[in-house]
Formats: sequence, C-alpha cells, structure tokens
Amino acid sequence: MKNKDGKTAVIVGKITDDVRMLEVPKLSVCALGYTENAKKRILAAGGECISFDQLALRAPKGGNTVLLRGPMDREALKHFGHRTSVNNPHTHTHVKPFVRSKGRKFEKARGRRKSCGFKV
Repeated sequence: MKNKDGKTAVIVGKITDDVRMLEVPKLSVCALGYTENAKKRILAAGGECISFDQLALRAPKGGNTVLLRGPMDREALKHFGHRTSVNNPHTHTHVKPFVRSKGRKFEKARGRRKSCGFKV
C-alpha cells in the first residue's frame, strides 16, 4: 500500500493468493479468513495475518488502519438512487430506468421532452 507504511489493511472478506503478484510486501493484514497459500506468502514476507478479534484489542477505535473494499460496479447499482440531503433533494436524477426496450415508444415521449407537452 503506497503511503500507508505502518498501517493495518482491513478487508471484510477472505484473502486469496494471486500468482500474478510476484513479490508480496511486508504488511499487516486483518481479514475474515485466509487461504493457506496466501497466509504462507504474507508470513514469509515478514508480515502478519490477524483476525478482527485481535484487531479490536490492538486498535479499539480503528486507529492506524486502512479499510479496503472492491469496486462498486455491478449493473444493478446503476438503477439505485442516491441518498438525499438538504443541498440535493433529487435522489433519482441520473438513475438508469428499468425499461423493456430502447426504442421510440419507450420512456421517450410525454414528460421526457418539452416538445411533447411538458418536461418533468
């Protein structure tokens, strides 16, 4: 982890081995589980593998930890709205609609264009 020396990487999930990564750096990792090969490679590099129980005793408030997560790029997430706030009450603007088809008649007429009566 660049610019994160001395911090513990926290992953809510299982750590698996990646053969594409030739050298494993020395790092401290906290996760729900580890595969056998991943744990061997981390320990061989001089790092440590800890559980969430050990992390809670070491850093009760989460100091010196970095929470890692995967990308949020599933297709279903494009249809979800965003949280509302006082500054932005429009929770469903720029949200992908569920449409049957993408043609002339599907969600393109009244209410969608000013030229067809009105625009919401």
